[in-house]
Amino acid sequence: MALTSTAHAQSSVTLYGVLDAGLLYTSKTLNLETGQNAGKQFSLIDAGLSPSEFGMKGVEDLGGGLKAEFRLESGISVANGGVGISNGNFFGRQAWGGLNSQYGEVKVGLQFSPFFLALNRIDPRSTSTFASGAVIYVDNVAATGVFSSSAVSYTSPTIAGFQGSVLYAFGGEAGNFAAGRQYSADLKYDNGSLLIDAAFYNANSGGAEQTPLPTTVDFFGRVLGIAYRFATLVVKASFSSYKVAGSFSNNVYGGGLEYYVTPALNLNGGVWFTSDRNDTSNHSIMGAVGTQYSLSKATSLYSQVGVVNNHGRMNTGLSINGAIFGVAGTTVGVDVGIKHVF
Repeated sequence: MALTSTAHAQSSVTLYGVLDAGLLYTSKTLNLETGQNAGKQFSLIDAGLSPSEFGMKGVEDLGGGLKAEFRLESGISVANGGVGISNGNFFGRQAWGGLNSQYGEVKVGLQFSPFFLALNRIDPRSTSTFASGAVIYVDNVAATGVFSSSAVSYTSPTIAGFQGSVLYAFGGEAGNFAAGRQYSADLKYDNGSLLIDAAFYNANSGGAEQTPLPTTVDFFGRVLGIAYRFATLVVKASFSSYKVAGSFSNNVYGGGLEYYVTPALNLNGGVWFTSDRNDTSNHSIMGAVGTQYSLSKATSLYSQVGVVNNHGRMNTGLSINGAIFGVAGTTVGVDVGIKHVF
């Protein structure tokens, strides 16, 4: 029986990727040295809509409903051929192995946290790299929770619409076991029309493993979101919080909708209000609308328009690439580009 099971085991490896290049215009630009407005900008950027990446994923059927799986994923920059949106390392987006069965999924290695995945699900603009909840996330805590190194996670099977996930990242350094330690959990209910999602994240600063883009900001995060699907229209609303140790404590209220006019044409829009609980004079409001038109199953064109207004010391930007931090007052941005998936 063992020989028969081995003979029928199947495995596959898939190469995949995304190439995304855009043109970005903003009416104001932050001067990093003075903190003042440096004027207008117009530039070519990588990842105008979504991160450019390539990777490999594989699965092996071990029999009895048990499967081994892995994923290696690297960020790349279409603009200059270098490392794109990742933690600065080769295969710095995902690098994990795992087991999947009827009892759930276990993954070990570099992976996205349940907290970040929940934010992605309830974002009306699908965490676009331009003027979405993803820009506010990175503005607050960089890549902490997006790329969780040295992590172990478990995701339960779906039972009556409910599914839970937990993650623990070890971190640690000589003399300080808790440095860089991270943990996160998520519980969602999804019946196909209604989605309710709640998650939290807790991270300690430090850790022996440092990356060019900070991934161990000391913060506590939480999110609660709801989405409802009416055929081709999806409406979403959310509350999220980022409390950074010794610094700000921002609450973010967001909402918007996504509408497929045709299977090839997508329209979406969202609004986010961010307020510092320690000093409410520090606040911002950001809004954006976007459209994506599919020329084929692999290639699409997109355009996005966003506006952000900052008050006090709030510095919300419009784009993860090219304009992650903003200046006081109102900034208008436009982003157009092309995306190809393979």
